[in-house]
Amino acid sequence: MTASLSLQDARDISGDDGEVSEGQNGGAHDGTASTTWRLDGIVSELRRSRDVTHNIRQDGPSRRPPSRTALEAILNGLTEALFPRHYGQSDLHPDNIDDFVGNTLRDNLDALLEQVHRGALFVSEEPSSDRHFQDAVDLTRTFASRLPDIRGLLVSDLRAAFVGDPAATNFPEILIGYPGMTAIIHHRLAHVLYQLGAKLLARLVAEIAHTKTGIDIHPGANIGPSFFVDHGTGVVIGETAIIGERVRIYQAVTLGARHFPTDDTGRVVKGNPRHPIVEDDVVIYAGATILGRIVIGKGSTIGGNVWLTEDVPPNSFVAQATVRSKIKPA
Repeated sequence: MTASLSLQDARDISGDDGEVSEGQNGGAHDGTASTTWRLDGIVSELRRSRDVTHNIRQDGPSRRPPSRTALEAILNGLTEALFPRHYGQSDLHPDNIDDFVGNTLRDNLDALLEQVHRGALFVSEEPSSDRHFQDAVDLTRTFASRLPDIRGLLVSDLRAAFVGDPAATNFPEILIGYPGMTAIIHHRLAHVLYQLGAKLLARLVAEIAHTKTGIDIHPGANIGPSFFVDHGTGVVIGETAIIGERVRIYQAVTLGARHFPTDDTGRVVKGNPRHPIVEDDVVIYAGATILGRIVIGKGSTIGGNVWLTEDVPPNSFVAQATVRSKIKPA
């Protein structure tokens, strides 16, 4: 049986001998709870933290942030529009499939527009204006126009997964069942939002995928067609990584930064290229850690658990023993 803290226990801990009245659900009323937990002082200190000691707010009126819940619903809707018979309605007839796709897109692009607008206002230091809304309309319209290209890339990823995984028996299994496929669907959508300037929204989309799959791909990463993440848990791909065509990686692979340059004041310089470039037809096995702006040459294979901080020529095979052999004896 799980023990629970009673109201009397709470009074004993807090040193409050006053009476505690219970509501219908057994909880203390607000006034008594404030006394029990001595909230007046805590609330005051939190206000001081917000307003003075640890103030992180921008000046100006309060603005609503984008809704992660709404974004997740939008992602589901866009995925249904991209693959209507897999994620939408399996019984769609060829005569009405376009109607389904059109209606689904309309509803979800309307919803996306609101989130794009919210995101732009939330990070802007300028007063809200009609221009913000029109910019959001233009961005959302451009994003929508890119959806056919996104679908083409995703089909190339789907084919790469089928070719690269002997356990894969059909496309539907990969499309609706593989975490790597879920992650790349989210990334392809997030990357376009990132390119168009909706960076806050793009990060939220990436984090939704991260939560679902355990695969953490920054929306800024450039990933070529026919990309396959097998298993995938623990994969991390940094913002400035560039990945070529027909690249396959396995679980727990990191394409990360080796160090973070700082300016004259000691602040980290943002946006500099600091993640690896992985050329075409590279395979990176489980647990490999590849750091810094290095180049993994075309056609190379990187073995499991390798720690790599140097360029690799094309058509190389790098294993732990190969890396160790480069270390000079003391």
